[in-house]
Amino acid sequence: MNRNMLSDEEIGEVRGHFPILREKTYLYSCSQGALSDAVEGGMREYAESWRTSAAPWDEWMERYEALRASFARFINAQPEEVAIVASASAGINPIASALCFDDRNKVVMSEYEFPTMGHIWLAQRPRGAVVQFLDSGTGLPTCAFADVLPTESYEQAIDERTLVVPVTQVSFKNGFRSDIAGVARIAHERGALVFLDGYQDCGTRPLDVKALDVDFFVTGTLKYLLGPPGLAFLYVRRELIESLMPTMTSWMAQRDVFSFQTKLLDPSPDARRFEGGTPPIPNIYMAQPALDLLMRIGMENVASQVERLAREFIEGASDLGISSKTPASTVGPLVVLRSTDPATVLARLTARGIVVSTRQDGVRFAFHVYNTLDDVHAALAALKDNLDLMVRA
Repeated sequence: MNRNMLSDEEIGEVRGHFPILREKTYLYSCSQGALSDAVEGGMREYAESWRTSAAPWDEWMERYEALRASFARFINAQPEEVAIVASASAGINPIASALCFDDRNKVVMSEYEFPTMGHIWLAQRPRGAVVQFLDSGTGLPTCAFADVLPTESYEQAIDERTLVVPVTQVSFKNGFRSDIAGVARIAHERGALVFLDGYQDCGTRPLDVKALDVDFFVTGTLKYLLGPPGLAFLYVRRELIESLMPTMTSWMAQRDVFSFQTKLLDPSPDARRFEGGTPPIPNIYMAQPALDLLMRIGMENVASQVERLAREFIEGASDLGISSKTPASTVGPLVVLRSTDPATVLARLTARGIVVSTRQDGVRFAFHVYNTLDDVHAALAALKDNLDLMVRA
């Protein structure tokens, strides 16, 4: 599948891997990707390996390194630049702990970051960090969408005192897609590092961390990578790895893992130095087939399908006169519509078999390659029946 546009038959074949789609209109990937038969097969394979192997850890370490190499290819990195961790928090924390807040101590980020990103950097304040949150009204003309953050906001805030700029690829609150290349250019011109959170986008389009020119990248498998919770990845630019000594470490982070040298701290020269303990082996067995499935479909194909659905949905919501928190120019995957009573909208859509999520005053609709125009039209029909609960444009 490599034509960048999947046929109806190919979409049908993809959908066949996800049993829940036989019963539900699943627009929930921003919280948890749908479970595929490939991932279920990974669960069974892990159980079989545990039950039958004479030396399961030898086999499991091979799978651990194979997943590292697969994800590195997925983002155009080298395996030695990828750490396998339990969560995005477990990827961000060792980097934050390794940075020194002396001459450069500012952390500049959008108020639309996921809370864990804000919390972790705020926790560095006793070590000297000064955290500056940017909002859409920071000294700039009013935007058509109040919940977006122009790149010019970063231009104004990043200076010679800025150490790191955390930035989300797609905001969990509103589906806004940041200008990552623009932010990275501004940050690097002024000597600051860039930490990209790709959790709400990774798995919906091709990703090249080298082309984006970011220093750090974190994401996890449970959303658009279609894997389980409890597994995430951290990318660290090769040139930075050995200059960073995290205060959070583990036996798996050492150069020679199986030497068992209790009195020797000797961190790995690669990104493994940022890992936090025994690898989550069951999740590794589930994540690999999910990643393989996406790569077989082709990320250009995934991106085309997601963009097609998001644009159709935004146009339909606009025709209904519903106010959107997401810019009309979005290419997906997340579209957030304003509601006066999101909890009731969620309950009514759930009763119709439409699986969505809410955050604050927004109802979130997330599109993936397994969704179809029928899903879009089902969601729009449900919204039409509940216009009294939606904010009108």
